[in-house]
Amino acid sequence: QVQLVESGGGLVQAGESLTLSCLVSGRTYSSYIFGWYRQAPGKEREFVAAYRQGTRWTYYGDSVKGRFTISRDSAKNTVFLQMNSLKPEDTEVYYCTGGKSYPPQDKWGQGTQVSVSE
Repeated sequence: QVQLVESGGGLVQAGESLTLSCLVSGRTYSSYIFGWYRQAPGKEREFVAAYRQGTRWTYYGDSVKGRFTISRDSAKNTVFLQMNSLKPEDTEVYYCTGGKSYPPQDKWGQGTQVSVSE
């Protein structure tokens, strides 16, 4: 049973950077896909990024492309989301996800709040 626990959220100013971590427990397939989604109150859930184990394939949502980077450290059983050039509109709750196929939505973490002030 895969479990995901996010950490690293917080309050930053516009233009700054923040890195989210997702600790992974349980066994995953060699081609398992990890992802990040975000959602703010009253808004639809938005896809942020995805990463496939093995091939290291990555895919990003249009609103974060070029600013965010998803990666995985297998030795630490952790998935990262490096967020640069943050904007106030990036203020949302960020969720780590996992799945056997794309889009990775089989498993969800509890979420971590990211707030960006102007």
